[in-house]
Amino acid sequence: MTRISEREDPMNSLVPSSARRRLLARMIFIVAAAPLVLQGTAHAQAFPSRPIKLLSGASPGSASDIVARAIGEKLQAELGVPVVIENKTGASGTIAVQATLSAPPDGYTVLVYTAAHTVVPLITKISYDPIRDFSAVTPLAVVPNVMVVSPSKGYKTVKDVIDAAKARPGQLNYASVGAGTATHMSAEKFRLATGIEAVHVPYKGSPEAITETIAGRVDYFFAPLVSALPMIKAGRLVALAVGTNTRSSLLPDVPTLAQAGVPRSDYLFWIGMLVSSKTPREIVARLNQSAIKAVQSPEVKERLAALGAEPLTMSPEQFDAMIKEEMAGNAVIMKAAGIKPE
Repeated sequence: MTRISEREDPMNSLVPSSARRRLLARMIFIVAAAPLVLQGTAHAQAFPSRPIKLLSGASPGSASDIVARAIGEKLQAELGVPVVIENKTGASGTIAVQATLSAPPDGYTVLVYTAAHTVVPLITKISYDPIRDFSAVTPLAVVPNVMVVSPSKGYKTVKDVIDAAKARPGQLNYASVGAGTATHMSAEKFRLATGIEAVHVPYKGSPEAITETIAGRVDYFFAPLVSALPMIKAGRLVALAVGTNTRSSLLPDVPTLAQAGVPRSDYLFWIGMLVSSKTPREIVARLNQSAIKAVQSPEVKERLAALGAEPLTMSPEQFDAMIKEEMAGNAVIMKAAGIKPE
């Protein structure tokens, strides 16, 4: 190789030596990085070429698990590779979260999580950042909570509950399935929107909370619709309002909270797909497109309807923005409710 002397170098008289060294270092970096960029692009173009794993932090049979399995079946057809559902329960879903981050960020490990993604970090010390460490793929569905009371209470409308709470400040109580859960956040958002005082009574799960509500030992409960529906149909619970911004197809005669006179109190309990933020954007886009097609299929819509769930899809960018906005809103609710990280 012929060596160009400093005198012959055309850059010598135009560029200072320090700048030449920086330029040379940058050129070396670009040349060295090129194979890695090409390799990443090749992986994205070949995706998927082997089975995909959907990690669910929910227990088998739960609404989130049912949605994951319904989506998984259609994703197999869309992507042409097996899609395996793996339940990693415990610690409010964060075991599945950690497992997702521990896997290679190649799109073959996908997290199916819920709105807990924007709540758990506010009440529990965690080792990850839900925004920085994850890329949102798309929400899949919204599962409504329904405000239910015992017939023995005599409440016929949401206004009846509000009037009773204002007449007896701090004497009414409400059930939840734990601090920071969707049932708790729904009730707190309702309480703050109405300005009432009520006592929070957490239970271990929906069955216990529903039993106590039927018995009249708690005044109201924002119950998961799928859990409360049999008791509503049997007349053992009265549904006063759904906690979403649209009515449920399973309870078409039950108003939303806004329609019942309490605007800006709906709580969006979503189920969605996320991957590591290190995943190539081409793969995120491919997962998004395939998941949206799956959600829009008649088979998945039918299974969602059986849960009282409504399909919900977005672009990755829209879902990322929603998560950021929701975390900020939840932080305000937590502060107002006096909920502090454990």
